[in-house]
Amino acid sequence: MKKNIKAIFLDLGGTFREVDETNRPFIRQARERICELCGTDMGPDEFYDFLNARYDGYRNWALKYMCEAPETMLWTRWLVPEWDREKIEKAAVELTYCFRRAKGERLVVPKGVETVKELIARGYKVGIISDLIGTVEIDEWLDRDGIRDLFCTVQQSSVTMLRKPHPAIYFLALQDAGVRPEESCFVGDNLKRDIVGAKQSCFAGTVGAEYPGGLEFKLTEENRPDCIVHRFEDLLMLFPGEGKFCPEYGEDPAPRIKA
Repeated sequence: MKKNIKAIFLDLGGTFREVDETNRPFIRQARERICELCGTDMGPDEFYDFLNARYDGYRNWALKYMCEAPETMLWTRWLVPEWDREKIEKAAVELTYCFRRAKGERLVVPKGVETVKELIARGYKVGIISDLIGTVEIDEWLDRDGIRDLFCTVQQSSVTMLRKPHPAIYFLALQDAGVRPEESCFVGDNLKRDIVGAKQSCFAGTVGAEYPGGLEFKLTEENRPDCIVHRFEDLLMLFPGEGKFCPEYGEDPAPRIKA
């Protein structure tokens, strides 16, 4: 057990929210709007696959340099550099918004909001540190669902232009929340970025979120979290209140460490 924990920071994608790829009308509408904005003759699905192939190149660049490019640069340099630059720059914010929706609808994990509210009631601050493209989606979601006030800070790579595991985005969150790293824990589903970044930033504790149906963790000493949970609501076992963090109540990842 660790004491004097004041804040819990969450990753978003794969941790606090998941992608629902079954809402085909939702996806179709987004893909059709992308085609309309770009003025392409390709079909919506074909053009989305075309963009995704190019996005892989951008993603490799972003991961290498641990940064996020402005939306205008994302589209004019990586995704559609042959298109009319002025037209694409004007539409870049909406294009990014639709490109995210074209994969599926982002939904909060089961009992996600209820769990965050209970953690706050137990005396913890809760913040978000997320890597994602787009500067509109998160603010729209927080306001639409009426949950903005739950979070003491919301740090987005699309705004800070810093990506995990770069310590700077963690430091921005800590500063905004008014807490020290030794008073903070991080919860995330990506070991290489979420957990490694939190460790490099000297967080007191880390929790791996490995949900059913997702990829199995490949653990090393560098990315090993203090414990693993398989449901978001299991955080309530780890954080009982009074500033405590009890990783012993989660799954011990030690037996599955791989060289």
